[in-house]
Amino acid sequence: MSIPSIATEQMTACKPNPPSPAPPALVPGLEGVPIAESSISHVDGQAGKLEYRGINVERLAEHSTFEETSYLLLFGKLPTEAQLNEFNGDLTHHRRLKYRIADLLKCLPETGHPMDALQTGIAAIGMFYSQREYTTPANRQLACVRAIAKMPTLVAAFERLRKGDEHIVPRDEFNHSANFFYMLRGEEPDPQKARILDVALILHADHTMNASTFAGRVVGSTLADPYCVVSSALGALSGPLHGGANEDTIQLFNRIGSPKNARAVVEEMVAKKEKIPGCGHRVYKTVDPRAKILKRYAEELTQKSGNNHFEIALEVEKVVQERYADKGIWPNVDFFSGIVYAELGIPPCCFTPIFAMARVSGWLAHWLEQLENNRIFRPTQRYVGEHDRPYLDIEAR
Repeated sequence: MSIPSIATEQMTACKPNPPSPAPPALVPGLEGVPIAESSISHVDGQAGKLEYRGINVERLAEHSTFEETSYLLLFGKLPTEAQLNEFNGDLTHHRRLKYRIADLLKCLPETGHPMDALQTGIAAIGMFYSQREYTTPANRQLACVRAIAKMPTLVAAFERLRKGDEHIVPRDEFNHSANFFYMLRGEEPDPQKARILDVALILHADHTMNASTFAGRVVGSTLADPYCVVSSALGALSGPLHGGANEDTIQLFNRIGSPKNARAVVEEMVAKKEKIPGCGHRVYKTVDPRAKILKRYAEELTQKSGNNHFEIALEVEKVVQERYADKGIWPNVDFFSGIVYAELGIPPCCFTPIFAMARVSGWLAHWLEQLENNRIFRPTQRYVGEHDRPYLDIEAR
């Protein structure tokens, strides 16, 4: 064995430490930063294309149902007839609310926003079905079914209870969309309007790693129960930068009042650098494919009703295209969905809760995917504060 000389030891001891690696670049909002691999949905923002599990959303809107689309998102494939019948039966069985949940909704302030009531209700449901360890596929599937099935019941129940009416128990013979209309109004649902709502739910069911989906995956990565996951996603969706644009769009159209006023109002908003509700998208740099579908329904419904919201929307769209098309700003899904919901007789305060009724299927699909190879989210930060500050006794402050 050779023994190193003293000179060699001194040289080794004096060798400088390698420089610390440079801190990673700060990316505000994590824009463009991949945080997970997913096979649930895909967006091509340049081509204006959206797929669920590889199937174009336009094909699903034409041929599928919300129930079938939910199955596709959750389990990665279209169901057989027997599988779909079983899934539909499970959803039907779990639509009802426990009476204590209904009593809880009655205690909430009638002036509160339905999104807050929905978040409260789904969190409370988790207490009644508390299973801290969702270790089996059967338990996870049951939780998904419960949450998807009860969301429309919660939305309709709070909307009625806040007006002093009793909530309506769901009926087994109606599908997901038709049953929502029945619980909201207590009337036999119009099949055409129920189908239009069904398509809207399909279009909103998932949209890759948006803010609410990311929030849900972060909470899911801690192994919190799925009701906490949905509740956290609802909290993110309730923010005006995420889920409230369809309600804001209708308010803008009401403010404009007439198609002839649209250009002046929008030009004024542009001059003041105000955001035009329902226009622009973080991902799409061309027309949102969901907006194209809802645009057709908005036109169809307003032609029957005589409402001028669609004509106003066309004028606003024209000005936005003139001003911003070269910057990739086009009407998004919220631009026309508000018109569709309003024409279906749904109050504006329920627009975002309906978004949530659809997106819960996507949130839960991401929860299931997160658990397949889970690692808790623990991002870092760039500290910009002070160091080694002295503690001053209160008399010296």
